[in-house]
Amino acid sequence: MKPTLISGGAVALAIATLAGCAQSPIPVSGNFDLTEQKKVRSAGHWQIVSNDAVRETLKMLDDSGVASNARVSLVTPEKSTEFDKAYHELLTTALVRSGRRVTANGQSALQLSYKAQLVVHNSPRPHFVPGMYTALTAGVFALYGLRNQHMDTQLLGGLGLAGAADYGSSVGSGGPTATELILTTTASTPDQILTRKTDVYYIENADATLFKHAPEFKTMKVVAQ
Repeated sequence: MKPTLISGGAVALAIATLAGCAQSPIPVSGNFDLTEQKKVRSAGHWQIVSNDAVRETLKMLDDSGVASNARVSLVTPEKSTEFDKAYHELLTTALVRSGRRVTANGQSALQLSYKAQLVVHNSPRPHFVPGMYTALTAGVFALYGLRNQHMDTQLLGGLGLAGAADYGSSVGSGGPTATELILTTTASTPDQILTRKTDVYYIENADATLFKHAPEFKTMKVVAQ
């Protein structure tokens, strides 16, 4: 009976110790719930983003009671990056194709503007893959179960498992990056913001220059001595 008493005492002591440690001078760190964030890696992706921005903005304008025949003027940032220039064209095309009255004259028109903010993190980006080992284990069991099936069935099963494995390991996305894009689209009148849409995307670190302004060079006057 002594070992049992000792074991029970050790457990009680451990519980008391943990309870006493359940304090901290500052908040402990915790993770957010699992979310997905898209990565923008091509001009084609920019087009998808612009179409989504126009569709959601126009829907919010309709819901707020703005007339569908209201004239819309697209405002370009004062200092445009390579992304800004391309995004302006993509937004203009999406607006025209939506049937809206798009004008180059911003007076007496609903103004649609956008802002792209680049965020670069210095901390490492952990590549967390949810359910990767579960998917691999399930794949092994599934392949084991298919070993006596017809070749066509084995091929189809193998392709399905490969697709699940690719999704689980995030091979297609390349994982999170240290560089992110905060893209905000705003519809406003001279005295009121009517709609606002903000999205966050991953971008490849090597593509950051597309979202940065070109360096400004100053002309220096040489004075002869």
